[in-house]
Amino acid sequence: MSRLKELRKSKGYTQTKMQILTGIDQSDYSKIENGKRYYTFEQCKRIALALDTSMDYLAELTDNPIPYPRKN
Repeated sequence: MSRLKELRKSKGYTQTKMQILTGIDQSDYSKIENGKRYYTFEQCKRIALALDTSMDYLAELTDNPIPYPRKN
């Protein structure tokens, strides 16, 4: 989960800021970030939106952090 932490820090966000942006409790987010807990599909989606990346990048299916075009 170091990719998740790196992205968060590159945006200048704290775990508390991620809680505000995603609705995921800070302690749960910390566990996700440290690999002690897996995130659900919905949590992954909210994290990807908050960090302006793709779910594929978070899942390490691609090395390109640029998000896909989104529907309006």
